[in-house]
Amino acid sequence: MHSVPLKTWAPLRYANVLSQYAVWAAGALVIASVLLISFDVIARKFWGFTSGGADELSSFAFAISTSWALAFATLQRANVRVDVLYQLLPVKVAALLDWLSVVALGVFMVFLTWYAKDVVSASWLQNSTANSTMATPLWIPQGLWFLGLLWMCVVMTLMLARSSYLLVTGDLAALQELCGVRSAQEEAEEEAANGERLIQSERQKAAA
Repeated sequence: MHSVPLKTWAPLRYANVLSQYAVWAAGALVIASVLLISFDVIARKFWGFTSGGADELSSFAFAISTSWALAFATLQRANVRVDVLYQLLPVKVAALLDWLSVVALGVFMVFLTWYAKDVVSASWLQNSTANSTMATPLWIPQGLWFLGLLWMCVVMTLMLARSSYLLVTGDLAALQELCGVRSAQEEAEEEAANGERLIQSERQKAAA
């Protein structure tokens, strides 16, 4: 479900599209790691050998897929926030908290990405490799992990710019659509839309 600000502001709309591609790639990595581990278990059971790198590659895939999915999850407001009191607050106070949440998350991501850059740089300069038979150069998976964090920083910058504009101009409804806590109605509507797509897919399969 795309929110109003994502439709009306081109930079966020394009960021959402790129983030969706990134999360698809992240999902593909997870599926690939599952298939590799499954093959490893079956091969060990029936043929007595293993690929020798399933654990290592799956751990890299998990880290990379997590960082690549961060931006899309944030744009879709899928990140967890405690909203026990939030729902009871006045609209203006809730809007200010929404803006502060973007600031806080953005600051955290900048610090995390900065130190991630140091980790990748150290691995590159020291030519560090994984402590395994594959001896994977660590800068490769760490670099891919870092790219996900870096893209998250770009998205947070766009969200902060847009949310600041909406806060100053008083467009609190759009601000809530961009970075507020998702309401029960929004979640119900999304589930209904997903159910409708599933029904249509089943009908198309039956017709074929």
